[in-house]
Amino acid sequence: MSSRTHLLLTSLALTALACAPRPGPVASEPEESPAEPTAAAPTARPDATLVPRAVLFGNPDREAPELSPDGQRLLYLAPVDGVLNVWVGPAGQPDAARPITQDRLRGIYEATWSADGERVLYLQDRAGDENWHVHAVDPASGESKDLSPYPGVRAQIVGISPRRPRELLVGMNDRDPAWYDLYRVDLRTGARTLVHRNEQRLGRYIADDGYRLRFATRALADGSSELLAPRGKDWQRVFVIGLADAMTTKPIGVDAAGETLYLLDSRDRETEALVARDVRTGKQQVLAENAKAGVGTVLTEPRTHRPLAVTFTHTRQQWQALDPAVEADLAALRQVRDGDFTITSQTLDGKQWIVAYSVDTGPNRYYRYDRATRRADLLFVADAELAALTLSKMHPVVIPARDGLELVSYYTLPLAADPDGDGVPSAPVPLVLRVHGGPWFRDHWGFDPVHQWLANRGYAVMSVNFRGSTGFTKRHLNAGDHEWAGKMHDDLLDAVAWANANKISDPARVAIMGGSYGGYATLVGMTFTPDAFACGVDVVGPSNLETLLRSFPPYWAANAARWAARVGDVATEEGRALLRDRSPLHRVDKIQRPLLIGQGANDPRVKQAESDQIVAAMQAKGLPVTYVLYPDEGHGFQRPANEISFNAITEAFLARCLGGTYQPIGDDFNNNNGASLEVRAGAEHVPGLAEALQARGR
Repeated sequence: MSSRTHLLLTSLALTALACAPRPGPVASEPEESPAEPTAAAPTARPDATLVPRAVLFGNPDREAPELSPDGQRLLYLAPVDGVLNVWVGPAGQPDAARPITQDRLRGIYEATWSADGERVLYLQDRAGDENWHVHAVDPASGESKDLSPYPGVRAQIVGISPRRPRELLVGMNDRDPAWYDLYRVDLRTGARTLVHRNEQRLGRYIADDGYRLRFATRALADGSSELLAPRGKDWQRVFVIGLADAMTTKPIGVDAAGETLYLLDSRDRETEALVARDVRTGKQQVLAENAKAGVGTVLTEPRTHRPLAVTFTHTRQQWQALDPAVEADLAALRQVRDGDFTITSQTLDGKQWIVAYSVDTGPNRYYRYDRATRRADLLFVADAELAALTLSKMHPVVIPARDGLELVSYYTLPLAADPDGDGVPSAPVPLVLRVHGGPWFRDHWGFDPVHQWLANRGYAVMSVNFRGSTGFTKRHLNAGDHEWAGKMHDDLLDAVAWANANKISDPARVAIMGGSYGGYATLVGMTFTPDAFACGVDVVGPSNLETLLRSFPPYWAANAARWAARVGDVATEEGRALLRDRSPLHRVDKIQRPLLIGQGANDPRVKQAESDQIVAAMQAKGLPVTYVLYPDEGHGFQRPANEISFNAITEAFLARCLGGTYQPIGDDFNNNNGASLEVRAGAEHVPGLAEALQARGR
């Protein structure tokens, strides 16, 4: 079961980059300085009986089901010869499905039906370059057509409408790599018709079901934005969204009649609310809001697009019905099984739903729900082998930061350390602080294969929604402005101090790891607070904020002002000084503990140079570092073979510095999985790595 399960329920587009113990006193740093990592080395224990990495990070059996618009067929993702592809079959017989795509390399992770159900649409890039192409497949014949067959071009689906069932509304940046022009694209022939030539630097389009443009957004130079509406050949400002609200106020669509704009709006309030705005008069009505969390999922009526229900997530998910008829459905679904549920698919008439149930101790379970009878029938469990395991609970907890800000966090303990599952170990255990990416993203409760993997190896695992994380209040989000390596890092230290004070973790054995912003946070931990962590694992983390901001891909132009306003402006002397001061590269000589770095060679966001330069700086100073490069990956590791191989290195690395158990690397590099890794430096610092590379012949 792969860590991509959560992505399959949300999107591959990234933002950027129970019972709990009582809170204890918060300190600014861990109570004790960790011991030198060599002290833990003798207790690293290879153990072949651990849950295999392939079970946790390999392909699921089946994932991401979606009903056809008429409810007669079902698509889902499942492996073919070890690579995820799209399968289609009768809606009530998942076992009768057959593959309709033939990907042999990276796998397909997003697929959906066309409005008439005559085609299946999916996105695919090349070796992680994020130049997504839109493909349409005929389920009957298996014939596939690339609807954006232009080299180096990135496409995005803007609209799928039952009023124009044989066309898609697609944005493409072939004319200007920084901005998307808008086209209607014929699903059968691939012919495209220009809808809008984007010479106004528009960042996002809102169209109606007839593919008529109704609204657009545009970023402004100070990091704020504006909502625009077309007026003849020009665009007229509807309202300005200030910087404080720019990430929490955005249009989400119009109703079928084109009379109402639905938007998320945090202006004049602390969290984003779901709002209906009369297109003609501008009058707004708040449909739903929550004091501590922003809007999560919006369930809409398929034909009218009228919102039916919403979710809010502070520590755990909560549904709020907006239509009385839906309240009975939500009540029925709460009785089906434990866990948080999401309605992931509907038929066009809205009478049948696909409902995904997420629990913390196993894979997703998918049900087909009939609204007329309020009956839910199990379609399948995402991974049977994983479902058969006994796994650890994830505990939500709200940790106060040193300035009182609430940090919604989640931690998982090894089963042996917490046999009664109450969240209090019988004795403190080593801790891995896992930092999410973005940073404009958030952690949730639910099944997390990384938490389960590390808990199975004997570690407590902590995920923290530090300031700057999304989904909470504006104060929480905006408190992260200009605080990279500042108060955002203090929040992580405060969470570790809480775990230490509550006897969850051993202060001498705490590691930090993460990807993207989480990789940056790891480098910050190793350079800004070198005594706080016993070791670090950085995946695609930027080491130099100046070079990071200068090397963003052209299509990030709409976000450039936001980065300048919230992180630092590389165009000004003051901004460059801030970025230099917060860049781990310039503090390499502070590193005292072991560091492992993983990087994709094709990463368009955090380019390989970010890892290359800090590795070179460490080597120049004679500091040990292990560096693993994947030539066929981008921003993170998508191919299961690559993810498993890097995790094999990671757990042996952690065992050496924290003293836990590890599954021997064995043949995880061999031809049974086809990992593409290149160990550029430091194989000798990871138990068994040099031997595994030698056996592999590289």
